[in-house]
Amino acid sequence: MAVSLTWVDAFTESKFAGNPAGVCLLEKPLAADDMQSLATELGIAETAFVVPGATPDAFDLRWFSPQVEIDLCGHATLAAAHALRTSALVDGSGPITFSTRSGLLSATFDGDLIELDFPAETINEAPLPASLAQQWGSGVVVGSGTTGFFSVVTLVEEDAVRRYRPDLEAIASTGAPALLLMAAADPATEADYVLRVFAPNVGIDEDPATGSAHCVAGPYFSGALGLPELVARQLSARGATFYVRPDGPRVRIGGHAVTVFTGHLC
Repeated sequence: MAVSLTWVDAFTESKFAGNPAGVCLLEKPLAADDMQSLATELGIAETAFVVPGATPDAFDLRWFSPQVEIDLCGHATLAAAHALRTSALVDGSGPITFSTRSGLLSATFDGDLIELDFPAETINEAPLPASLAQQWGSGVVVGSGTTGFFSVVTLVEEDAVRRYRPDLEAIASTGAPALLLMAAADPATEADYVLRVFAPNVGIDEDPATGSAHCVAGPYFSGALGLPELVARQLSARGATFYVRPDGPRVRIGGHAVTVFTGHLC
């Protein structure tokens, strides 16, 4: 079976920024062990595996980090939609649907912008995990909580998010798959909120661009700032930009993607 591989930088308009994802466009499913082995070999945050569904605009989609299968991944979904359109498997004139471990997700195209339709998540307020208690000084942390995937910490200002030097052992000790660190953006920033994500428990020290984080951060900052539409920046070394529209139980997460290279597995 021929297996194509497209390397895509997601949530960016420039190569070598945003978050790289591998996208394998398959004729039929691969064994889970084979998908995990390829994701480990590539060593990037996630690799997406796409299989045709029952209709031309429907696909099955699975995501793997270098260590484990992931329940929900935004940047690799954006990358998958981009790869399907650039390979002419879809023409982009209508939405496409992905069947995933997190239910049905969709992607729509508006010129070069791809918008994902993801489930919204609520932060369950909780004390700051003990292992993170010494990570910030007094008055820096203004809120903390959990979701099904993230330990969430809200800081007082953008610069505190930017300057944070992660203690990966302390982050891993929370037991959560990932730490979402976020704050309202500074007034001079062309954004409404900023974030960083660290996920040593799934093999990702710092994620360059995390689409699924906006299922959490988007609704939170929409309420906190009173904005129905938001722009977010991920303050990783590669940087990323997101256009976020919370909509009740769903969140629309928009971004751009760029193909870096394509090939086939031997």
